[in-house]
Amino acid sequence: MAEQQQVKPLVPAAFRDEEEALSTQLNLRKRRYVQCCGCISALSLILAVVVLVLFFTLFRIHDPKIKINSVTIQRLELINGSLRNDVNVTLLADVSVTNPNVATFKFSNSTTLIYYGGRVIGEAIHLQGQAKARRTLLRNVTVELDPEKIEAVPSFRSDLNSGAFSISSYSTISGRVKILKIVKKRVVVRLNCTTTYRISGRQFVGESCRPELDF
Repeated sequence: MAEQQQVKPLVPAAFRDEEEALSTQLNLRKRRYVQCCGCISALSLILAVVVLVLFFTLFRIHDPKIKINSVTIQRLELINGSLRNDVNVTLLADVSVTNPNVATFKFSNSTTLIYYGGRVIGEAIHLQGQAKARRTLLRNVTVELDPEKIEAVPSFRSDLNSGAFSISSYSTISGRVKILKIVKKRVVVRLNCTTTYRISGRQFVGESCRPELDF
């Protein structure tokens, strides 16, 4: 029996051209898809790097700083080695609040306590306010000191004879820094200062301050 040779029919040229065109379109779409994914990934990476840089530089919240620039005492009057009890001694302090951040530091009412011999002899409340971005806010703080409390300190007589009083102050400012409603932080700044008041010169000398921060 003679074998019959089978001949496959030829694919029409038009069909082959259509297949090649379809394959080319698919490859082109794949390339565009890969390129698009690569661009999105690159943009996402760049955006993440920019956010991190901003977070650690521009958006980073720095510590506000309190500084006592000068302190004076008024109406400190001595009669026969005693303070006049009918006149309150007034302590005036020039205080500055420096805000190094790119957003405003808003703070509520704050307090300043004056200590002598470990006892509170005066207290002042400074009203709420705000230190603008990268600015320094100047404040005058007035504290009325009680003469009776001063004389009640056991070391008052000896200090009076030596001509110098060691006085400490404790200031607290509580506030918040908010950047673009995204980064918020509550900050409590405390400042402990110790200084010596010389009666003869009516001035404070040897001031030493130590800031403290709570977040």
